[in-house]
Amino acid sequence: MIDDEDALIARLNELKQDHADLDAAVQAIALSPLPDMLLIARLKRKKLALKDEMARIEDLLNPDIIA
Repeated sequence: MIDDEDALIARLNELKQDHADLDAAVQAIALSPLPDMLLIARLKRKKLALKDEMARIEDLLNPDIIA
């Protein structure tokens, strides 16, 4: 169980870093003189998918317990 939890935490940290990298890329592209809006939209969709996966992993790590 602890190995699984460690693996999930490692994956979560990796996803958070990827999300931050995509955010930086979107900001850099948006600041260019002629920003590629299609590329920005694709990166934002990828960021959203990463955020969804992060939420799923966080739910596995911290399940809601109904009392």
